[in-house]
Amino acid sequence: MSESGEHGKTPVFTHIENDRAQMVDISAKSEVTREAVASGRIYLRSETLRAIREGTAVKGNVLATARVAATLAVKDTPRLIPMCHPIPLGGITIDFEEGDGYIEATARVRSYGRTGVEMEALTGVSVALLTVWDMVKSAEKDENGQYPVTRMDAIRVVEKRKGV
Repeated sequence: MSESGEHGKTPVFTHIENDRAQMVDISAKSEVTREAVASGRIYLRSETLRAIREGTAVKGNVLATARVAATLAVKDTPRLIPMCHPIPLGGITIDFEEGDGYIEATARVRSYGRTGVEMEALTGVSVALLTVWDMVKSAEKDENGQYPVTRMDAIRVVEKRKGV
């Protein structure tokens, strides 16, 4: 859909022409500072949250590893998502906050390009949460190897700004 598509109106799909997917041409757009913030949550057992907080998780520092993984994912977004443009990144910040039974990851991505950075922020949050899951999966499994508590949700764009 186009960036200018509004809620409640008929969507305009700018990535499809003659039933073929294509990258939208942004060459005529001017470069401007852009920022996007995305967040999401991973729900974990209380024992796992305590291990993360106390630094006793078996695989090491969970949040530091997730922060690095998220940063790399933001940089690789155009390689992972076919129609995303490679854009110059000005800054990436990945933060974590513990809530009641979950950890919330927030990614703030800044660019000075011709298109937004929402996909980069969403990719960073998603990979941060996946990395947390990978780092603690042995502690989250039940006796049948299932994950009865563990889940990721609420992955969303919190805010996007242009000309900031």
